[in-house]
Amino acid sequence: MARVTEGGVGLRKLLPVVSLVFAVIIQIIVENAQKHPAVKTPYFTYALFAGLGVYAVFLTASFFNKNIDTKIKYKSYFIAAAVLFLNVLNILTGKFAILPVLFFPSLDKVFGVFVNESMLLLKCLGYSLRLLGCGYVFGALAGLTTGICIGFSKRVSYWISPVIRVLGPIPSTAWIPLVLVSFPSAVSASSFLIALSVWFPTTIMTSSGISNINNSYFEVSATLGADNFSKIFRVGVPAAMPHIFLGLFNGTCASFITLITAEMIGAKYGIGWYINWQKDMLSYANVYAGLIIIAVVFSILVTFLFKLRDKLLLWQKGVIKW
Repeated sequence: MARVTEGGVGLRKLLPVVSLVFAVIIQIIVENAQKHPAVKTPYFTYALFAGLGVYAVFLTASFFNKNIDTKIKYKSYFIAAAVLFLNVLNILTGKFAILPVLFFPSLDKVFGVFVNESMLLLKCLGYSLRLLGCGYVFGALAGLTTGICIGFSKRVSYWISPVIRVLGPIPSTAWIPLVLVSFPSAVSASSFLIALSVWFPTTIMTSSGISNINNSYFEVSATLGADNFSKIFRVGVPAAMPHIFLGLFNGTCASFITLITAEMIGAKYGIGWYINWQKDMLSYANVYAGLIIIAVVFSILVTFLFKLRDKLLLWQKGVIKW
């Protein structure tokens, strides 16, 4: 029975290979539909061969590394299903043109965008990350400052909390008409909107985390001779870190939405600007390429935030998974 189980696990690791090979066969044997414009270079075929080569490397390494072997066994079904999805999409678009050609281009064209317009895409991505970084840093710092002040000062809470309850829930993108006429440039206006989208959830979760701290922590620190500064930054803020990271995570998601919306309105470059521009040009292959970049890059950024959280909050590692 154990040998049968081991054999089944071994076959499971080969499922992505089978799925990739099947996709390559379909791509090479079946001709593209006449409705789709011919492409000079079969970029999707190259992508499949590249995926096959990368997986073969990890598959070989899995026989010598137990951690890699465990991860491949766990991910094999998903990888095979993802390749199968691309294969079915390729059949519905490029091979038989079942889906509308204008809105669903062939995968060769979509993958070709990454090669043919790589420099423009990198430039747009750089502009987006610069804008996101500026707005996020200022919004996070403002949210932490406001949240700490509200959590530790009843006077500040008396005056600021009602303002937050009224203005905070308003989506930051709703302020676009006012912000565009209040700031000297689209870049500064977009940075402010991103900062605003991060500021509200960070403020709420920081103040909530501080309010929920057990008073005995502060009493013990006072007994040990801690001053107000130490009570805030050596007791209060560390104890509220789980709530603070939740606020930062919510602010991260909100900042992504605000970034793309702001770039579609007044930016000269950026992924949001690129998607909107290509949509107006009816170049939907470029639109899908921009969406893929957004999904990959933003997923990496959120993953980095969770890795940082797990490193700083070791006692809560794995409580919230991404």
